[in-house]
Amino acid sequence: MLAERLEFVPQRDLEILASIPAASAVFSLHGADEHAEPYISKTANLRRRLHRLLGIPTEQSKRLNLRDHVRWIEYVPTGSDFESGFVLYKLLRTYFPRTYAARLRLRFAPLVKLHLENEYPRASITTRLGRLNARSYYYGPFPSRPAAEKFANDSLDFFKMRRCVEDLKPDPKFPGCIYSEMKMCLAPCFKGCSDEEYKHEVERVQAYFDTGGASLVREIATQRDQASSDLHFEDAATLHARLEKLKPLLAQLPEAVRCIDQLAGVIVQPSAVLGSVAFFCVNAGRISGPINFSIQSSEHTKSQSMESRIEQSLASLPSAEKKAALETMEHLAILKRWYYRGTRVGEIFFADAKGTLPMRRLVRGISRVFRGEKPESSSTLEPQSGGIH
Repeated sequence: MLAERLEFVPQRDLEILASIPAASAVFSLHGADEHAEPYISKTANLRRRLHRLLGIPTEQSKRLNLRDHVRWIEYVPTGSDFESGFVLYKLLRTYFPRTYAARLRLRFAPLVKLHLENEYPRASITTRLGRLNARSYYYGPFPSRPAAEKFANDSLDFFKMRRCVEDLKPDPKFPGCIYSEMKMCLAPCFKGCSDEEYKHEVERVQAYFDTGGASLVREIATQRDQASSDLHFEDAATLHARLEKLKPLLAQLPEAVRCIDQLAGVIVQPSAVLGSVAFFCVNAGRISGPINFSIQSSEHTKSQSMESRIEQSLASLPSAEKKAALETMEHLAILKRWYYRGTRVGEIFFADAKGTLPMRRLVRGISRVFRGEKPESSSTLEPQSGGIH
């Protein structure tokens, strides 16, 4: 995982440290005892950091100094903070399987969960993924729990799926709740609807989440146009107002929020290799990479277009294996931490519901990342079909 390895001899510290790049890297320091825990970290300037840790300590200094304990230095140069963080995560997971999460301070991403395994499905907010073979669906990642709750609550106002959390045992004598009183729930708790009617409503909710609200927009627009054609202008005006209320809700939804099973794309980051950018693939919320992509064509690829070179490069990157739910949650936390950062380096390009990447945008994005330019404005993004965006 760490490509470079050097023996550290205190008497030759200046010579050894001078050979180490003054660049961003992830590194580990090892003692003579192979069973001892290594010191692992990331840094924006490896040479300067190692000077602090391995140089001659000054008198009365309280800084950590490992000069007399380190025998081996291992490191890998990185091109971005995202790459450093992901490499550090994999390294700590290997060496400290019990404490790596606390060391990284990972905060799991809030998700909307659609409980389809329940006899009367409902939605809730969670940061935990259940069994990967369960029938539930998860949508996210959201920047915060309040953001996820607001989106879920505002969205469910357009439907009549239940909001209660109990496992229902329908009883006609049950008094119901405020939502059934306000005609905002089909009230399966007291058999206010048939099981088929409730199932149909749940299917509408799932289609809404799966398409980023597009299914409901089409449904309301069709009903409005039909009402207008039938000269039912009051009904058409009501439906138009409903549509206008829905659009701002969907407009504020981050592009990264979609069904986790369909959360796929490519993250483009600066690379430590000159003349290149680094690719990270996202597949069902799991991250793999990096792989370096050279901007200039080689002798063997001069006849290929940029798009075909990108596809060939991505095909050579092994897909992230389907891991346990915990590891997927950790990858989502890493993605969330980077994606919702105020000023993030690099760009991400999401695949549509068919798994197709926006190649033209990707080519332009590679150029921007390589040149260190700002990402494209969200107002210029091409519309996508399928998936929450």
